[in-house]
Amino acid sequence: MFQIFKNIDSNNYKPIYGGLEILKFIGPGLLVTVGFIDPGNWASNLAAGADYGYALLWMVTLSTLMLIMLQHNVAHLGIATGLCLSEAAAIHLKPKYSKAILSSAMLASISTSLAEILGGAIALEMLFGIPIRAGAILVTLFVLIMLYTNTYKLMEKWIIAFVSVIGLSFLYELSLVQIDWNSAIVGWVKPSFPQGSMLVIMSVLGAVVMPHNLFLHSEIIQSRQWNREDESVIKKQLRYEFLDTLVSMLVGWAINSAMILLAAATFFKNKIPVTELQQANHLLTPLLGNNAAVVFAVALLFAGLSSTITSGMAAGSIFAGMYKEPYDIKDNHSRLGVGLSLFLALGIIFLISNPFKGLIISQMILSIQLPITIFLQVYLTSSEKVMGKYKNSNGSKYLLYSLGGIVTILNVMLFISLF
Repeated sequence: MFQIFKNIDSNNYKPIYGGLEILKFIGPGLLVTVGFIDPGNWASNLAAGADYGYALLWMVTLSTLMLIMLQHNVAHLGIATGLCLSEAAAIHLKPKYSKAILSSAMLASISTSLAEILGGAIALEMLFGIPIRAGAILVTLFVLIMLYTNTYKLMEKWIIAFVSVIGLSFLYELSLVQIDWNSAIVGWVKPSFPQGSMLVIMSVLGAVVMPHNLFLHSEIIQSRQWNREDESVIKKQLRYEFLDTLVSMLVGWAINSAMILLAAATFFKNKIPVTELQQANHLLTPLLGNNAAVVFAVALLFAGLSSTITSGMAAGSIFAGMYKEPYDIKDNHSRLGVGLSLFLALGIIFLISNPFKGLIISQMILSIQLPITIFLQVYLTSSEKVMGKYKNSNGSKYLLYSLGGIVTILNVMLFISLF
């Protein structure tokens, strides 16, 4: 299923699907990737690195592996059925169940938008001294203009540019510090639960495996507009989709890991606690130089803007799906879903007294809703009625259900740790 090339043509000895054709399918995965290198991730990862050094890198690895499997699976739903996750739930579940599940997904989307807008506002304060609330309004207006006036193709180009800036920024930051690579390698593969770390662990999980991204991926994979009546076309889409997902998720893993590495090599090493992203800007100046602090703030701004765009798109998809409709920004349901997510998030920001803690808690909320979305997704993609012959194999079904079980157990551990 995951094979990228078909059998070699015995006459020409060339792959039937060439490298240049593969590049045409890169895009949906990057739109999803930007959602888990958002300001919420920045707060969670900086807290993880500053408080626990390299010890929680394993959570980025585990979360990314889970994410690859889940995003690949939900993209199959979009390819095989032509429906996004929200539409499929509304069509194939009883209304009382679908409405309850999709309403919880909208709440998760609002929590996501809150983190994205807040992160962009914090960046504007770092760079230009703009107050948080004023910056939040500016970010929201910019994103609304982007979403209400642009097409998928143009949006993908913006997102790819944003991801490139963020990735290059962190590569630059890492070049300025000394990493304990032996400790980092151990941290990536060895699970550990330092005392008091469950809130941060769950915020890292919620920041990487984000419910709204599962809805978004199943929607945007359909923007490729292929002939679903041709089985060979569907199979080719499935192959290329996995490559797009795999590459994009690995990019996200690298950037999220870089955040923790940077925090561990600067804040943890110097025993400096991080309680707000603005503080990180000031602390990086003496530790890494003036350029590093500016690069950090610029990257945060791009992360906030781009992830707010994808969060708004996801909300529009979820809300339109409640009415059994695909995402279409010209449609009232899609527009209303985008507006609800962004404006409600903006309203909550005006009530928050501690932005950094608000970012952490928003990501924890995502981890609580996540099992609901996972079990919904696996139920639908394992159904022959929904997927036909493209339904999950028994092995895939049990593996995916196990991922939902792992997230549920971690949530239970979180609640136990709070009491």
